[in-house]
Amino acid sequence: MPATHSASDKLSQPVSETPLPWWRFKIVWLVFGLPATVVVASLVTGAIAWTHIDPVVTDARFTHPNAAEEVAEHGQPKSALEPAMTARNHAATPGR
Repeated sequence: MPATHSASDKLSQPVSETPLPWWRFKIVWLVFGLPATVVVASLVTGAIAWTHIDPVVTDARFTHPNAAEEVAEHGQPKSALEPAMTARNHAATPGR
C-alpha cells in the first residue's frame, strides 16, 4: 500500500538552511528588468529623435500670419481657404 503524505508531513520536513541567491527569484527580474527596459527604450528613442531632427520651417507662409491669403490670391483658387467641412461635403457631391 502506498504511503500517503499529509500536510503535517510536509511541514515537518527540514527547510534548506542556505537561502537562494537573489537572481534565482523571478520577481527580481520583473522589479529590475522592466524599468531597465523602459530606460533603454527611452534612450534609443532619444537617440533616434536626435539623429533624425526635422529641419526648421522658414517658409513665409508659416512666419507671417496673413501669408496664406496672399498665396491664395496670387496662385491658388479661393477654394483652398474654405473650411474643411465645406470642402469635404462639396467634394462628396456629384459633378454638374
